[in-house]
Amino acid sequence: MAPVRFSASTWQQPVPAPASAARGEMIARIAARVTALGAHRLRVGIDGFTASGKTSLGHELAERIGSLGRPVLRASLDDFKKPWRDRHLYDRESGEGYYRNAFDYPAARRLLLEPAGPRGSGRCVLCGIDPLTQVDHSAVVTTAEPDAVLIVDGVFALRPELIGYWDLRVWVDVPAETSVRRGAARDQDWAGSAAESIHRDRYLPAERIHLAEADPIGLADVVVDNSDFAAPRLVRG
Repeated sequence: MAPVRFSASTWQQPVPAPASAARGEMIARIAARVTALGAHRLRVGIDGFTASGKTSLGHELAERIGSLGRPVLRASLDDFKKPWRDRHLYDRESGEGYYRNAFDYPAARRLLLEPAGPRGSGRCVLCGIDPLTQVDHSAVVTTAEPDAVLIVDGVFALRPELIGYWDLRVWVDVPAETSVRRGAARDQDWAGSAAESIHRDRYLPAERIHLAEADPIGLADVVVDNSDFAAPRLVRG
């Protein structure tokens, strides 16, 4: 069993409990596909609508790959957003503004994706700016071994700024209304009564722009129908 190393971010979700034999089998199949790509450093990008289950799938995949003896690094694009102190400089709250302006892709490439590549230094920063505390963790370095697998989840992971860095590209598919319902329920603690409108009026329009401009589903090597967490379907890959 090799270690799975997580970022310093306070925006963390727990590793989900085993949901079903069918889900475990699907995760095992994806993990086998990842490890078959080679013994060098690998980078897996997991995209999908908000609350589609990207983080849970990333955690499950990390656990499975670690059980096969490969060291794993876990990261989220949520930890590479631009700091809130600069939000007056651009629109980040409309759907289009969120898609265009919320994330710091140059930082994600420089601090995480390039070092984690097969010819990179291996000195990876798993969190830039903590999305909750706004603490800058860019000086916290985690070393990726020569055979390490980096698994990164996040909306827009398959957009043009990042697409060339992934050795395996995963799309987690759910209906738009499922995304809104799950996301609003998840974010009640911090968004309160505004949770549904944030998902419906900001995140969902941003994700529709992503679909139209980047075609992430068409670019994905693996597509998982995650509408039913206990009974997912491997649609592609």
